[in-house]
Amino acid sequence: MPASLYVFMGMIASGKSTLAKAFAREFSLPYYNTDVVRKELAGKSPESRQGSSLNQGIYTPEFSRLTYDTLLDYAGRELALHRSVVLDGSYHRRAERQRLMQRAAECRAPLFFILCRCDDEETARRLALRAKNPHAVSDGTWEIYQRQKESFEFPDELSPSSLIIMDTSGSVAVLLRKLTDILAKNR
Repeated sequence: MPASLYVFMGMIASGKSTLAKAFAREFSLPYYNTDVVRKELAGKSPESRQGSSLNQGIYTPEFSRLTYDTLLDYAGRELALHRSVVLDGSYHRRAERQRLMQRAAECRAPLFFILCRCDDEETARRLALRAKNPHAVSDGTWEIYQRQKESFEFPDELSPSSLIIMDTSGSVAVLLRKLTDILAKNR
């Protein structure tokens, strides 16, 4: 089986990081998260709260470009070593997904986008819990979520065999089993 690229994507508090980490742990895969990488590039600890709004501080378009370029490089390195890899980020722009498709093609690696979603009520609940958690990595807020909803480019350019849409309202164990079953059928 060739090395594969698994991209967990979606808006903030969609459950993508929880599911991506569980998936990476289950299969002992390298895991790279945009929030962690962004803060490492800025010389900050992952748990540090940046309090920046969208397009400010470490969330400017330029810093986001650096963050996504770094994840792309990490993925390319792992795939070149014939190791599957998990990326975790919003990937809400078609251009970012195109760059991943190009890199996966260069490495001849199967590519799977896992779009994680949940309803607004669950998102609000998760954001409230996250705000109280001193170890949370994401700086996402309800305001940022609302703005992200307006700018999110649905991945309709992806083929049905490479796009898996997951409602993340269930338990991680159940979601992981469901995802594993879907991936087995798509190979």
